Amino acid sequence: MYKLFILDFDGTMADTNKIITDSMQTTLHEAGLPMRSREECSKTIGLPLIECFRALMPLSDEQANRCVGIYHRVFAERNRQGAVPIFPGVVEAIKKWHQKGAIITIASSRGHNSLQDFVHEMELETYISLILGSEDVEIAKPDPCPVLKTLSHFNVSPNDALVIGDMHFDILMGRRAGCHTCGVTYGNGTAKELTDAGAEKLVDSLLEI
Repeated sequence: MYKLFILDFDGTMADTNKIITDSMQTTLHEAGLPMRSREECSKTIGLPLIECFRALMPLSDEQANRCVGIYHRVFAERNRQGAVPIFPGVVEAIKKWHQKGAIITIASSRGHNSLQDFVHEMELETYISLILGSEDVEIAKPDPCPVLKTLSHFNVSPNDALVIGDMHFDILMGRRAGCHTCGVTYGNGTAKELTDAGAEKLVDSLLEI
């Protein structure tokens, strides 16, 4: 049993793919930029928002910042109660780990307030001990900074922690911090991308952990 679980959010805890990719495509249209496919947008999920748009095409700072502003407005308009479904088994697994005495945290490139709102909506506030969003760390994933900050906060050894995510960014972040890593097969990344990044195990449900 691990002492600490560090979870990604998008594609690991909740199925945000449609609302994210729809919002990205609407942003590109409003900004007058070339359209990108849903698949191309999906491959950027997990990066800080501004880097998502820069990964799609070369952008000036002004263009990238404008995309971020449009995206935040579009996403907020679409993110109504119940718009983002929780993946099966997530709540049950978190409650099981908590009952066994483990610490459960979130490390995401999503904004902190957005993560807090989702945790509240999912009624997981009792079980999540720390939320690290994009503005809570100096360097975002795949840098190990979010994981190292979490380990330090709880004084837990990397060998006692499991980093769980759906994208290769999550696996690289966990490995670079010296932690155990687990990829989920139901999110935005492929099984090959996760294993190529060095995931120690793959699961079809968090209940398998």
